Parts: sequence; structure tokens; C-alpha cells
Amino acid sequence: MNYVSDADFLRSVLRTLEMSLLGGFFGVVCSIPLAWLAARNITVSKRIAYPFGRFAIMSSRSIHETIWTILFVTVLGFGMLAGTLALTVFCVGFAGKLFSDELEAIDMGPVEALRSVGANPLQVFQYAVLPQVRVAFTGIAIYTWDVAFRAATVVGFFGGGGMGWYLKRTTQQMESTRVAAILLVIIGLVLLAEIGSGWLRKRIGKMR
Repeated sequence: MNYVSDADFLRSVLRTLEMSLLGGFFGVVCSIPLAWLAARNITVSKRIAYPFGRFAIMSSRSIHETIWTILFVTVLGFGMLAGTLALTVFCVGFAGKLFSDELEAIDMGPVEALRSVGANPLQVFQYAVLPQVRVAFTGIAIYTWDVAFRAATVVGFFGGGGMGWYLKRTTQQMESTRVAAILLVIIGLVLLAEIGSGWLRKRIGKMR
């Protein structure tokens, strides 16, 4: 218990939470407009915007978060900034794919009705698309944070800071008892995050 109540470790837990929240938030914010562009049925341009949106989402998803972390650490150095940016790019690919799939499954009736009266793409998205996907998007955003929290430990191990970096340090120092204690704490926190996000998603699902 003394290992996990250490001030340095508690700070590393806080940094992991901060990274996952910031990475998840900025990832979701960036992925929504990309998903709009990448949804074939409502994209603003099938020749330019659609390929761009798809390529951006696909590029973010095709590279593992550990590789993104290594790239950002190489450019920015060790620390939370590199870890947060790696999680942001990871979340863009993860949430962007789910958002775009949800957008392509909407009822096109309201969309066509607004287009027929001369509404611009932004008005169409705001008044015909967003009301249909608002609940689903909220659930996806919560799920994205859940995934980002689990990925934050891995990101930290490769130089992004937080619990992962603390775990790497203790592993290199061959402190097996402390490593075991830290792993148990990480598992416990991930389980709590899973339970909390699952409960929130169920509440959101009842709003459909």
C-alpha cells in the first residue's frame, strides 16, 4: 500500500487522467468535422472533401498509438504534451470511424427537405443531421474516453508520462513488488473506468 500511496505515483495517476481527458476531448472535437466530410451521404464535396476526410481518419487509425507516441516524443521530447497529442491522433481515428458510420446511417428525408429549400451544408448538418445523431455521438464520445484512458498507460510507457512512465521506471529498476502493486492499481482504475463509462453509455442509450 505504501508503494501506491507514494506522492510521485499519485501524481502520475493524475497525469494519466489528464492525458486521457485532454486527448479524448480534442480527438472527439477534431473527429466530428472529419466524420462529416467522410460521410458519403452528407459530405460537402464527394470529389475533394470526402477523400480528404476518409484519408485523415484512415491515416490516424492505421498507425498504432505507440508509434504516434514515439514520433511525438522524438519531436517534442518526453512528457505529457507528446502523450496527449498521441492520444488525440489516436482518438481522431477511433471516433472518426464510428462517427462517420453513424452519419451514413441517418434518415436522409430531413436532409433532402432542407436542401430543397436552399439550406447551406452547415444548416443541413445543424438542423437535419445533428438531432438524429446527438445521442449516438454522446455515447461514442464516452466510449472514446474509455479507450483513451486504457491507451494512456501504454502511451506513458513509451515516453508520454503518467502511470506508464512510472511503471517503466520501476520495471527498469527491477522493483518487482512495486511493479506488481502498480499493475494492480492500473487494472483497478481501468475496471472503474470501464464500469463508469458502461453505466453512462446505458443511460445515454435509454435516451434514444
